Amino acid sequence: MTTTIAKRQNGNTPATFGNVVDNIFQNSLHRFFDDNFFHAGRTFQSDVVPVNVRENNESYNLEVIAPGCRKESFKVNVNGNLLTVSYDHQDEQTEENDKNQWRRTEYQRRTFQRTFTLDDSVDVNGIQAEYKDGILCLRVPKHEKAKQVAKTIEIQ
Repeated sequence: MTTTIAKRQNGNTPATFGNVVDNIFQNSLHRFFDDNFFHAGRTFQSDVVPVNVRENNESYNLEVIAPGCRKESFKVNVNGNLLTVSYDHQDEQTEENDKNQWRRTEYQRRTFQRTFTLDDSVDVNGIQAEYKDGILCLRVPKHEKAKQVAKTIEIQ
């Protein structure tokens, strides 16, 4: 996926007909090449997987949306202040027919990687991960000193 940063036209200036046609053509062309149908025959697939990040008083909770993945192919690493979630799975499918003397072998590989920067409030030694129902859940606990304290202050 490519993100383009471009200067917007002044809101008071109407777009020219040429710009409108160019935008329609470019959007259609991008949709065609980004469509899953176009990439269906790939043997190597690298994805940008969606991740939900939630924070509460106790921890940060990350949900890596990765249906159809195998738990054994995930790796979760912390190096310095970087938390990296990666996935690398290779699959080989072979069909043989001795009568007609042919053989077909297909290799598929699916990979992705997401990296998150951790701040000083995180307890790296307490990070937990669980893969269930197509979602890799990571619980990244906070240090005791980083947890918010709620108390009422008496006014004198």
